[in-house]
Amino acid sequence: MSDSAAQPKTVLLRRGEVHSTADPFATAMVVERGQVAWVGSEGAADAFADGVDEVVDLDGALVTPAFTDAHVHTTATGLALTGLDLSGASSLEAALGLVREFAAARPEDRVLLGHGWDAARWPGGRPPTRAELDEAAGGRPLYLSRIDVHSAVVTTALLDMTPDGPGTVDGPLVAAAHHAVRATALASITPAQRVEAQRAALAHAASLGIGTVHECAGPDISSEEDFSGLLRLAGEEAGPRVVGYWAEQDVRKARELGAAGAAGDLFVDGALGSHTACLHQPYADADHTGTAYLDAAAVAAHVVACTEAGLQAGFHAIGDAAVTAVVEGVRAAAEKVGLARVRAARHRVEHAEMLTPETIAAFAELGLTASVQPVFDALWGGEDGMYAHRLGAERARSLNPFAALLRAGVPLAFGSDSPVTPLDPWGTVRAAAFHHTPEHRVSVRAAFTAHTRGGWRAIGRDDAGVLVPGAPADYAVWRTDELVVQAPDDRVARWSTDPRSGTPGLPDLSPGRDLPTCLRTVVGGRTVFVRPGE
Repeated sequence: MSDSAAQPKTVLLRRGEVHSTADPFATAMVVERGQVAWVGSEGAADAFADGVDEVVDLDGALVTPAFTDAHVHTTATGLALTGLDLSGASSLEAALGLVREFAAARPEDRVLLGHGWDAARWPGGRPPTRAELDEAAGGRPLYLSRIDVHSAVVTTALLDMTPDGPGTVDGPLVAAAHHAVRATALASITPAQRVEAQRAALAHAASLGIGTVHECAGPDISSEEDFSGLLRLAGEEAGPRVVGYWAEQDVRKARELGAAGAAGDLFVDGALGSHTACLHQPYADADHTGTAYLDAAAVAAHVVACTEAGLQAGFHAIGDAAVTAVVEGVRAAAEKVGLARVRAARHRVEHAEMLTPETIAAFAELGLTASVQPVFDALWGGEDGMYAHRLGAERARSLNPFAALLRAGVPLAFGSDSPVTPLDPWGTVRAAAFHHTPEHRVSVRAAFTAHTRGGWRAIGRDDAGVLVPGAPADYAVWRTDELVVQAPDDRVARWSTDPRSGTPGLPDLSPGRDLPTCLRTVVGGRTVFVRPGE
């Protein structure tokens, strides 16, 4: 396949497999003026061949809607890609070794930045001490966020730089102390470093068939400058679309910044790994119930303000007490402004891991979108995973109940929370289909829909995320093995084009099989990625 920097006006793709609900057996597609103009059979494609600017020979490749990652921290993702990534460190000693190497290689950095350590997976299970980090960093300022980004370990030099900081406390910093040192660390990033990180993250997303990312920013996570710069970069350069959310209770600020909502990571609580998710009952491995940042009254006030301003509200809520606070708050808001208006606004809940039948039913009643991350279960679920250590096996098995959400009619939008888990859309679909807890599994088809069309629906667009005439021409081309059709009961029927199904096939994502390789990504008819050699 060939490529050019600017997408031709009209393109015919042929001799492939086109995943389209308009024609489950389509092998060709025409794109015109940034929209899908036609899908159909190879024989019918001949009628278009003379009237297009370019013909793309798919050579049997699969064409699907581009993925939407509904929860991303773009600059942090780019910094992890271009900086110190500790997610692969298998022990405390290995992590400290990586810190030493990074410090030696980056003498010009005012503050050393790293991400991804997870002491729960290390022998001994303990994080580095401040003294160990001081030695590894050579006495320089160092900020290392835990994999869930809700706590961090730092050096003495960074503590000394932090105004009104936590003093000389040792161990992981959480809540306000963490926010203070993170602000100091991120303030050290130069504009050039920030743009480099954002470009790296968006380019990486495009290389994985991701056409849209939802940036979940806010004053406790990044900065207004970072957020505005990202939206400006995405508007000026070819790449994935960026839908921005600004997590602040000041609704006017979200509007001023051009955000789709005062939403995203507006924290109601923290994270399970850092013992800051807010629970009804204490942790199994700690004598407290976590941290509550917002109560139901604050949630209600924010939902009312957003609804009346025509913006989406959204909240970060992981623990069952936090989810309860969101549900109670949204219900109170609905009583004030009307249920129909609240439902129409499509307010969001990010993560929503600890749900009960009652809160799931409330999500459906209130029209809340569950913006969820299936790889959380792949990484931390199971009998011996972090969830079980934090909550005990019984509570851990209740987490991330995707099937129950779908049965209740709750809209799902899949994402990564990158850099918490990597950008990996097919891996995300696999994680949902092969959840550690069998009753929470959904079909590959349902998971794929949640990671394509679901992200568009989460921003109020029901016409996108599919390859049908009139839809935005956001698509990806894949090299993959034989396609299969998966029935809703999770039994995989191994056929490629059985006319009895009337359903487009998708790759076989069974554990152990290779995931599809992205060959090309197109956003709005413009090619934003082509794999070298294609």
